[in-house]
Amino acid sequence: MQTTGRTELAVRLDRLAANVEKTRALLRPGTDIIAVLKADGYGLGAAGIWPTLHGCGIRKYAVAYWQEGAALRAAGLTDPIYLLADVWDEELPMVLEHRLIPALFDAGTAARLNALAHAAGVVLPVQLKIDTGMRRIGLPWGQDAIPEARRIAAMKNLRIAGAFTHFAKADSDPDETTAQLDRFLRTAQLIRDAGIDLPMLHAANSAAVILHPETALDAVRVGDMLYGLVTVDDEPWDALGLEEVMTWYARVSFVKTVPAGSAIGYGGTYVTERETVVATIPVGYADGYSRRLSNRGRVIIRGMEAPIIGRVCMDQFMVDVTDIPDVSRGDEAALLGEGMTIRRMSELSGVSVDELSCGVTARVPRVYIGN
Repeated sequence: MQTTGRTELAVRLDRLAANVEKTRALLRPGTDIIAVLKADGYGLGAAGIWPTLHGCGIRKYAVAYWQEGAALRAAGLTDPIYLLADVWDEELPMVLEHRLIPALFDAGTAARLNALAHAAGVVLPVQLKIDTGMRRIGLPWGQDAIPEARRIAAMKNLRIAGAFTHFAKADSDPDETTAQLDRFLRTAQLIRDAGIDLPMLHAANSAAVILHPETALDAVRVGDMLYGLVTVDDEPWDALGLEEVMTWYARVSFVKTVPAGSAIGYGGTYVTERETVVATIPVGYADGYSRRLSNRGRVIIRGMEAPIIGRVCMDQFMVDVTDIPDVSRGDEAALLGEGMTIRRMSELSGVSVDELSCGVTARVPRVYIGN
């Protein structure tokens, strides 16, 4: 790739489209994909990737907060957008304004939203959140969910479009995942037995889709799978052939030769053992390049690995290019891509792939290629 400027995060839309099809192939006919676009599309830029997802036939989307939904509306997305997190009272008008589908789990909030919807002359779709073991937000599972669900269902300007839950250990504990699914389905049936319609049930995240196909109900909520972010052990993940969508490049800003015994960077945490050719990469933790990669990370320059030496600074870090011939200012360095996978970056840093992906800050330009 030919990088312009100091750095770019390049999003491979062709890989995104391929990942959608590989995900869809795992689902039974009739199960919808809800593409999760929270955290600005896991750092990829939600406005830049939703048209590709839409072009692949996805017609349902999810975000955490209303601001993320509003940004997608501003970018032209008209399909249903589900909110997965809580909404504060002062934010309820924005839910209506941007036609978002909130998660409800207490009748007080629902009543205030119902009053706003009545004043606006609309009937707003909402979803019930059931807590089956995550212990974050939601109605209690089982019979205790019924009183609150009845109160919400009685509100004339709200229409319950479905219910959902979150798995706590889909990637690591099959027994707990099975137990959570059973709690959710039993609670949904109790709600239906109480005369409340639940048109759509969804529970599965990416790990659940891969490891627990029985959890794919009317819809699945997937982000990691679509973006090629590893969520499960290597063997089942590799068997799917999903590709990383995110690639990240920068240009070498300076090259110098220092003698043996030279301390590199803040704190002098790395001291050269030989005469060393040092290249400076103009990216740092203010760009979202993890400081935990200090003295651990690698970048790819001219097809060869260059180890990070010294601490990752706010705006720059240094690499050893002694064994890479003829490195010069302007050469491209692959921070992600060309063999440096986000899975390997996660292993080197001890930071999850999601945190690495979501952590790339807005000062790194996003470019979209391959669609």
